[in-house]
Amino acid sequence: MTSRYLDMEISTSPHLGRGLSVPIIMRNVVYALLPIIGVAVYTFGLSVFFLVFTTLVTCLMAERFICLWTRKPSTIGDYSAAITGILLGLTLPPGFPLWMAALGSVIAMALGKALFGGLGFNPFNPALVGRAFLQAAFPTAITTWSDAFQADRFTTFINTTLTLPFMKAIPDTVSGATALAAMKFDHKLADTYDLFIGNISGSAGETCALVILLGGGYLALRKMLDWRIPVGIFLSVLLVSGLFWWMDPKNPPPLFMLFSGGLMLGAVFMATDMVTSPVTPVGAWIYSGIIGVLVVFIRLFGGLPEGVMYAILLGNAATPLINLMTQPKVYGSVKGGKKD
Repeated sequence: MTSRYLDMEISTSPHLGRGLSVPIIMRNVVYALLPIIGVAVYTFGLSVFFLVFTTLVTCLMAERFICLWTRKPSTIGDYSAAITGILLGLTLPPGFPLWMAALGSVIAMALGKALFGGLGFNPFNPALVGRAFLQAAFPTAITTWSDAFQADRFTTFINTTLTLPFMKAIPDTVSGATALAAMKFDHKLADTYDLFIGNISGSAGETCALVILLGGGYLALRKMLDWRIPVGIFLSVLLVSGLFWWMDPKNPPPLFMLFSGGLMLGAVFMATDMVTSPVTPVGAWIYSGIIGVLVVFIRLFGGLPEGVMYAILLGNAATPLINLMTQPKVYGSVKGGKKD
């Protein structure tokens, strides 16, 4: 035996070939979210800047406190708390009260993440857990929308932004409805081009589909995002909504369903969460199909105009079963666990 064989190094999986790590991937997700934040601030002004800043800082502080309380090393540096804070802020109305946003951030980190053991163990997307709590606790505030591109948006706050706890503010500029609410309750459709470029009212970061797709494309090209999930969601929404539109032209057309509401933001940055989505290619298609179908059914037949949050959370709940059902066959094994 020669010495070259003695120098062989054998190690267990995983075998990382590109030097990627959780902080590197998470940091690139933050990079992809920055243009969306920029467009949101340009569209709605100071209120959105401080809204995202509040959710970001509160999530980081909550993460730090939880680590100190549980006597674990700080995990702020892995960027997961930062992503949760940014995504939560982007899913809220532009004039959402800051104290409510801070409370939702604490819930997102405590109940959505720390309760299950931290990053890698949470079954649900933490940002959506925080938003689900806010929707249940403050249904009026989370459905109060402000007009886009107000003339004084860079010099004054939307008056609901600085509302004190347990105080009620009367919105000064409120749009009639978001595109989905107008579709569901008034049977009016927004222009597809306005939906695509973000010239509409809605949650802070969900209005401009173009910028969201560019961010998702960046992550997909760097192989930091499973492209099957957003593509599967988009295809299932187009097919199912197209079927209903073909059956009854009074239903919204497929492109409206694709570009309206939080579908783009949810499909690209939330449904693709590596912890809460399936790990197999077949599982990713099943998971994305479930979310897309649920979005259409909730929007058309549910009591609320939007269904992306609930669809993704239900998809997260189904992920363990999907992973179990789509596990590839171990090489050399046969049915029953016996070998020939």
